[in-house]
Amino acid sequence: MPTKIECALLETELSRVPARCRKLEELGYDGTFTFEGPHEPFLPLLLAAEHAPKLEIGTGVAIALARNPMVTAQLAYELQKVSKGRFVLGLGSQVRAHVERRYSMPYDRPVARMKEFVLALRAIFGAFEGEGRLAFEGEFYRHTLLPPLFNPGKNPFGPPRIHLAGVNEQMVRVVAEVADGLIVHPFHTKRFLEEVTLPAVEAGKQRRLHAVAPFEIAVQALVVMGETEEELEQARAATRAQIAFYASTPSYRAVLESEGYGELQEELQALTRQGRWGEMAACIDDTLFERVAYVGTPEEVAEELHDRLAGFAARIAIATPFHIGDPCSARMISRYRAIEAGQSR
Repeated sequence: MPTKIECALLETELSRVPARCRKLEELGYDGTFTFEGPHEPFLPLLLAAEHAPKLEIGTGVAIALARNPMVTAQLAYELQKVSKGRFVLGLGSQVRAHVERRYSMPYDRPVARMKEFVLALRAIFGAFEGEGRLAFEGEFYRHTLLPPLFNPGKNPFGPPRIHLAGVNEQMVRVVAEVADGLIVHPFHTKRFLEEVTLPAVEAGKQRRLHAVAPFEIAVQALVVMGETEEELEQARAATRAQIAFYASTPSYRAVLESEGYGELQEELQALTRQGRWGEMAACIDDTLFERVAYVGTPEEVAEELHDRLAGFAARIAIATPFHIGDPCSARMISRYRAIEAGQSR
């Protein structure tokens, strides 16, 4: 199967989402996804579903622990129906500070919570589908009431697929155990994927509870490319700052440790606490930058994506947090397809 190439839906003005999604189809993208940032992630996907009938759509990611399983299930079920089966529910746990201080929700034992969140979703979807009475009673979530008046009924396209984000080994094992796919965080390296992520996936799949669909790995990638040297340098600067932000997070320290940069996390975290955000990017040297990001001309980026991800990534999601020129996107996708087709480089 050809690798699906997706990109973030960075258009935040809802009135312009339809046109942007139609353009993404035209450029050759297979899908688009939103993320839980300054804007709500589900609403734009309704417009994407209506106006771009070929694109797969998804949240990449919505924060599970900021919500409850029933509300999430209802949103996902409706988007699955309106998109005619093209929706992927991508969920993540976020980190303690955001869940507790931004969303005012509990965060203790996030791995166990995420596992139970997915099991609760499965139970709710099953009740919607008429598979039996809703009777989910877990440690963190309890869903035991679904009168007919509040049951949406069987979805003609079935329940949506559930993908979970994971970085550390324990979370990745749970993802492979209960979800339909893993969303690999943009802050990764080839070594970390090979030595930590993929073995954890295989370990989790040995305890797999639901195998309705083949398990997928979707890798979010920080792509740095431009048509001119000026565009490329601007992309480098923005991505270096993004990597520094990720690297300051204690939960992602394992990625740095795999590359011999473990102490950098504490240095960057100290800068965030002092409010010295502008100084962080300079802490990311070129070696680490090039191990995390995919850098070059559109053709070089396509080759790098293929070299690092082919063989296990069913989806490549361009997660660069700034707009990439449409001509660059078209060239990158075209080159990737040519490589997949076996054309010489």
